[in-house]
Amino acid sequence: MAKYVFDYETGEYEYIERDGFSIDRGEYTYNWDDSEYRREEREENRLGMYLFNDEEDA
Repeated sequence: MAKYVFDYETGEYEYIERDGFSIDRGEYTYNWDDSEYRREEREENRLGMYLFNDEEDA
């Protein structure tokens, strides 16, 4: 799922997928703001850490 993020190469906001593919331009971009994807990934990891915690309550 693409997110609407800033592309530093064009200086505009574009729909860019997690792997850097710009839907708007139809090509990969290598200098874009991926902070939204990184934030989402951190939240998923944090949630997974709580859901799959194998420690026993003592």
